[in-house]
Amino acid sequence: MLIQLLFVLVAIIVGARLGGIGLGVMGGIGLAVLTFVFGLQPTAPPIDVMLMIAAVIAAASCMQAAGGLDYLVKLAERLLRRHPSHVTLLAPLVTYTFTFLAGTGHVAYSVLPVIAEVAAETKIRPERPLGIAVIASQQAITASPISAATVAMLGLLGGFQITLFDILKICIPATLIGVLVGAFCSMKVGKELMDDPEYLKRLKEGSLKEEHVQLKEVHHLAHARLSVILFVAATLLIVLFGSIPGLRPSFDGKPLDMPYVIEILMLSTAALILLLTRTDGVKATQGSVFSAGMQAVIAIFGIAWMGDTFIKGNIAELTSSIEDIVTQMPWLFGLALFVMSILLFSQAATVRAILPLGIALGISPMMLIALFPAVNGYFFIPNYPTVVAAINFDRTGTTGIGKWVLNHSFMMPGLVTTAVSLGVGLLLIQLF
Repeated sequence: MLIQLLFVLVAIIVGARLGGIGLGVMGGIGLAVLTFVFGLQPTAPPIDVMLMIAAVIAAASCMQAAGGLDYLVKLAERLLRRHPSHVTLLAPLVTYTFTFLAGTGHVAYSVLPVIAEVAAETKIRPERPLGIAVIASQQAITASPISAATVAMLGLLGGFQITLFDILKICIPATLIGVLVGAFCSMKVGKELMDDPEYLKRLKEGSLKEEHVQLKEVHHLAHARLSVILFVAATLLIVLFGSIPGLRPSFDGKPLDMPYVIEILMLSTAALILLLTRTDGVKATQGSVFSAGMQAVIAIFGIAWMGDTFIKGNIAELTSSIEDIVTQMPWLFGLALFVMSILLFSQAATVRAILPLGIALGISPMMLIALFPAVNGYFFIPNYPTVVAAINFDRTGTTGIGKWVLNHSFMMPGLVTTAVSLGVGLLLIQLF
């Protein structure tokens, strides 16, 4: 088993280094080794999860193509510029909302340069709002009803009579409180901007030119608004159908499964956006949301299939070796989720690869929901795209990677936010 585990970890590490679809295709290599070398029977690939994600990405991509995301960025800019002194508190709420609505943290790219500019103009250290804004965009993944991670979680826990509302009623307040605590802690990070040596050095050298961020113009405002309304309406319908099974059509005495509901609603929404806003369907495939979403689909395809095969093939040894410890201290499973998310660089891939082990160990579904925010650990190593983007957008030089690599601008807000989210989640499952 240990040799098999070694091959699995090597596939994950190499795939993470390759980037893009590298994680998914390296999962295929790992699966090939497990099947042809060690003789493990492959499990069924996670088709339902992949199709749900593809449907959500289709709708989100059409909204982006119709100008919906650019419209939201304009609203965010207006809010931040109206209250510049509160940028450290407002910025994470903006990126959290963007991710919550779109189901992917990559939508934060559009608003990060605005956050950096507003902070610099107000003489607030940009590291403070940028650091927590990136973390908030990650935390919102585990609260969004349409994110790949939440969809994967719902698919795995569906057999325990867990509804979408059961996940959201724990994860939305837990992550929101975590983000707010992280924001308050970020307000005193580092020296004030006018006392920062790097900023003063750049100021003296004249490298800080007054350049305003140029946001994309929303050419068809009515179409952009309509795309956002349609997408939000579909999201609310998913929450409604997921929370009240009786509202779904019934077949043979059983409500329609949520994977089908999500796929039908999101594909229909994508079609309505294209038809009603007269948007070119090809344009939808050329945006950042489609690219990031399809990478997530490939990652889950390879990594989750490999992880499922490894766990099922070694379930007896795995449960016997760690069952006693996890039974006594189930919160330790959250640590496993956190560590694996650092390696996998994907909340959804982490859920699909590791959660089946938690289920096999007999950890209660509500405990697994409380531990869900632990999959947001990929800020730990500062090479995730949104982390790199935030560093590059800060022209003052206050946001960066420390001398020891791990002492970077995102470590403190990331650890505080994740710890508080987990603590609140564990408290909420006791109340509910």
